[in-house]
Amino acid sequence: MRNAIALLLILIALIACTPSTMMATSAVPINTPPLLPTRTSPPTIALAPTPTIALAPTPTDQPAPTVTPAPMATPTLSIKQLAYRSVGYYPVWGISSHQYSAYSITANLLTHVIYAFGEIDLDTSTCKYGDEYTDNKNLLDLGVVKRSYPHLQVLIALGGGTASTGFSDAALTDEARRTFVKSCLDLYLDTYPDVIDGVDIDWEFPGIGDASRPEDKRNLTLLMQEFRRQLDERSQRTKRTYLLTIAMPTGASLLPFYEIDELAQVADWFNLMAYDFHGAWSKTTNFHSPLYAVTDDAYPLNNDDAAVQAYLDAGVSPDKLVLGVPFYAHGWADVAPENNGLYQRAPKLPQGTFDGSAYTYWDLAENYIDRNGYVRYWSDEAKVPWLYNAADRIFITYDDAESIGYKMAYIRQHHLGGAMMWNLSSDDGTLVRAVFEGLVD
Repeated sequence: MRNAIALLLILIALIACTPSTMMATSAVPINTPPLLPTRTSPPTIALAPTPTIALAPTPTDQPAPTVTPAPMATPTLSIKQLAYRSVGYYPVWGISSHQYSAYSITANLLTHVIYAFGEIDLDTSTCKYGDEYTDNKNLLDLGVVKRSYPHLQVLIALGGGTASTGFSDAALTDEARRTFVKSCLDLYLDTYPDVIDGVDIDWEFPGIGDASRPEDKRNLTLLMQEFRRQLDERSQRTKRTYLLTIAMPTGASLLPFYEIDELAQVADWFNLMAYDFHGAWSKTTNFHSPLYAVTDDAYPLNNDDAAVQAYLDAGVSPDKLVLGVPFYAHGWADVAPENNGLYQRAPKLPQGTFDGSAYTYWDLAENYIDRNGYVRYWSDEAKVPWLYNAADRIFITYDDAESIGYKMAYIRQHHLGGAMMWNLSSDDGTLVRAVFEGLVD
């Protein structure tokens, strides 16, 4: 009997020591930067309070995450100096795959955090958690962060690259839209009333793909109007104002699938996904987030300036345009050395930070930028850098603090609404600070 008890105690101890990285995570959206299984740079802020929000108990069949924020000096700049929106996406998988928790967020450099992603139940066309256990942990922690940084507002993003399939059904009829919107507000705003300040819609993309319909274009507008209606009704009851935003494409071929002028009337702002102009699908190396077109570029509309101008020409007020900047990179392999790899045939893909050919910025900073044979080059026309390794024949397109500085100056010059970052967990703190410093008065 004593041997059996001893064996039981040993098993309990082993279970208690199981690392939090075994926690299940949601699938990473297509074309989003992959994440490392561990994070080597420490979190940037330390918050001590424990959550006081009363929610459903944490499941007991999974180990609780053990991410502990490490103390670090807080930057001296103040959010009070910021006249623009500084919006960072915080992904559900950051804490488990990247050891990047809500406490890692430099909340003093941001105005808004968008938590990504809530999903759609394909059987019921209602909202559901992407990962209930992880979502509960992350949203509770965001509530703690908000209590230390009261200026910060948090939105829940719905959809994303791999969880947008259900939108077409959820937006199909008046009844479907009412049911879907109510389910989302009940799930997130009722459960986390002191955390969630609004909703971000990330439908990628209406009218495109196997589960899409031609009427998706109109139904997206009607869905956004229904979100606005129910959020306004809720505001009357709670005496709070709720935000409604939408992630919008920047590729010229996608804009005809949106009723841009009507969406602008109900959305507080557009988060312009000004990246992935080129990537693993491209057969020639190019910039994935250039600010301006380059002379003789075969794709003169694949740049931030052309995208912004398209929205302005469509009648969108500039203050409703929040320009996206990537905290990740794309790469190609077996690239010829002519022009230091730029605009060269790209027959292969390299091994990036994780499984694909994309890289996180903090991985670039630690292992690639002017290291290990990778040389940084600069395009004075596009206002972005690139890396090329002549020995390994690898080309990488990315953004750094210098290119972000030019983009922030562009935002100020054109009186845009601010900057959006995809995503916070791919940064080492350099880029989010560059965004803030570029927008601060």
